[in-house]
Amino acid sequence: MTHARRTALMAGASTLTLAASPLMAQENQEVVDLNTIIVTATTDTSTQAEGYVAEYNQSATKSDTPLAKTPQSVSVVTAQQIEDQNAQTLGQALNYTAGVLGEPYGMDPRFDSPTVRGFEARGSQYVNGLRQLRYMGAPAYETYALQQVEVLRGPSSSLYGAGSPAGIINQVQKRAQDFDFGEVGLGFDNNGSKQVFFDFNTAVTDDLSFRVTGIGKDQNTQIKDLGNDRGYLGLAARYRPSDYTTIDVIASYTKDSPISPAGVPFALTGQGNDDYLRQLNTGEPGWDRSDRRIFNLGFEVNHELESGWTLSQSFRYEKFDWEYYGHYVNGTANGGTEITRGANRQVEHNTGISLDTRLAGEVQTGDVVHELLFGIDIRRFKADTVTEFYNSTTGGVGNLTWANPTYGTHPNGTAWYTSTPAITQTQVGVYAQDEIEMGRLRASLALRYDWSKQEGTTYTNFAGNGVVDQSDTALTGRAGLGYEIAEGTLAYLNYSTSFDPEIGVDGSGNTLKPLTARQWEAGVKYEPTGYRGLVTASVYDLQQENLTINLGGALGRQQIGKVKSYGFELETVAELTRGLNLRASYAYNRTRVVENGGSNNGNEMPNAPRHMSGIWLDQTFDSGFRLGGGARFIGSRKGDLANTYSLAGVTLFDLGVGYSTDKFDASLNVGNVFDKVYLANCGSFGCYYGEGRTITAKISYKW
Repeated sequence: MTHARRTALMAGASTLTLAASPLMAQENQEVVDLNTIIVTATTDTSTQAEGYVAEYNQSATKSDTPLAKTPQSVSVVTAQQIEDQNAQTLGQALNYTAGVLGEPYGMDPRFDSPTVRGFEARGSQYVNGLRQLRYMGAPAYETYALQQVEVLRGPSSSLYGAGSPAGIINQVQKRAQDFDFGEVGLGFDNNGSKQVFFDFNTAVTDDLSFRVTGIGKDQNTQIKDLGNDRGYLGLAARYRPSDYTTIDVIASYTKDSPISPAGVPFALTGQGNDDYLRQLNTGEPGWDRSDRRIFNLGFEVNHELESGWTLSQSFRYEKFDWEYYGHYVNGTANGGTEITRGANRQVEHNTGISLDTRLAGEVQTGDVVHELLFGIDIRRFKADTVTEFYNSTTGGVGNLTWANPTYGTHPNGTAWYTSTPAITQTQVGVYAQDEIEMGRLRASLALRYDWSKQEGTTYTNFAGNGVVDQSDTALTGRAGLGYEIAEGTLAYLNYSTSFDPEIGVDGSGNTLKPLTARQWEAGVKYEPTGYRGLVTASVYDLQQENLTINLGGALGRQQIGKVKSYGFELETVAELTRGLNLRASYAYNRTRVVENGGSNNGNEMPNAPRHMSGIWLDQTFDSGFRLGGGARFIGSRKGDLANTYSLAGVTLFDLGVGYSTDKFDASLNVGNVFDKVYLANCGSFGCYYGEGRTITAKISYKW
């Protein structure tokens, strides 16, 4: 028997082909053909997409399957789109993505809280394929540090374990590259914000390179005294000790001071004062403050084994510290002339580790190709939190005369609500995936088993001390089937489930049950042959059980039984001609509380628009000039779970222009061009306005 082996390195992924020649039997001269075996590694994240069209993503299958051949709805927002639209937050980067409400709380500098298919996705945000660990507060990653953002819609526990049933938002950090380049620049806006940024990469040798990315911001909003002073520093290194091994080290440190608007009572909105109220600080400048620090240190290793299979491992250590003092509104008093308020103090000290180890290979037997993936991941998260709420009765929180505000009344009494949980969560999951290709047929099968344990103590002044000692197990999976009905056109059907063990207890001191979900999705993907692009159309039916919501006050977090979300999405991203980029989307979504929601049965979920759409066109001319613009529509939606009031729909326009040379780049962006006043969200802590017209200018020097 003879063997031929061919090894090729392509975009960081290694392919090994083993071919067996015919074996001649000695006795009867019978010829036996042995099947060809092809072994392929998973996709390396070193390649950054050019333009708006990304062909690959890190999150959907943890493999090198192209987006056009993945039987699931996935969107990728590239670094070029983020830069052209001057997206300062994750929410702004996702504003034109189908089925995603990027800024459901307006311009809140504290949180990245996009919703996907009608549900919050703040708890399912990932960085470099590993989940961001969070409890009450939330880390907000710096968009300047990202090379792309991926949205994987629907339950995805088969590969990721714990995660929101709505989907996964994966933020892929910039890596060190094997060539030298750099950028330094500054920017400012009409709110008085200022920033300076830099991005340096150097290749020391052919096998070793380093990258340093940083940004300093004095970010202001339309509300005076509210904003975020932020500093970010990211370090990346890449080492290739051989043609078969790549090691990436990625670290980052963020220090900032985000303060959220206290909001406005719903009763005051729509009465002719919205333009004034949009800029009103209803908190207390002398009390409201924030100090947040986020540290991440991780590595990624990809090694091709002698057999041709590839062993990959991702690791990250996280540390999150935050002390926050803020206000919120309750309602009105004295004939509507005053706003009643509450105050809160929150302190968090959280740490976590994540480790994901994978073995991948592609095996071909006859006409059938199996791309196999086996993995195990471990996650451990420790949260120590103090939460206090103050009111006017015992806490000394004063009312605010909104038409002529006088500040200086600070909380000086006793908190009416105190919570001090100390929780440790450990999760271990093993998973396997088989992506099958046979002619025009595509199939993707995945299965995972998780063990989860929560332990610790919790205390509230309503429920007293409690011991948390809970163990959960779950089997989840995904089955996708696709058929290439014509060249570049894939029709698919997908079914997936998820499991997410909730941390801690509800407002009554009861241990939270795991959040579970299942989804059916069918769709069509079309990849044009005449230009780079991808068109995706999908319908879905998503059902969640044990959804946790915050009812505010003493009730705190509570779980409701079953909630459904179903709808239709259409998205196009394309480079139509040289330099002309397009991103367009439309989404129809209906949500409904099905059971165990008490009086809320049959109601829609809050802030879940039935209709959303957006279109952005951006043209770069040969002269170096660039002109881009877009319009996005957010449809009407309910303001609370009880559906007692509605928020009106709104259409917003954005604009971007720029000029580039080999060395210099200058840009001017205008968000909400016509300065539309609208409510972005209303909830138990008041209503929040969307950001008004924002004019931002940047200039940078590149080499």
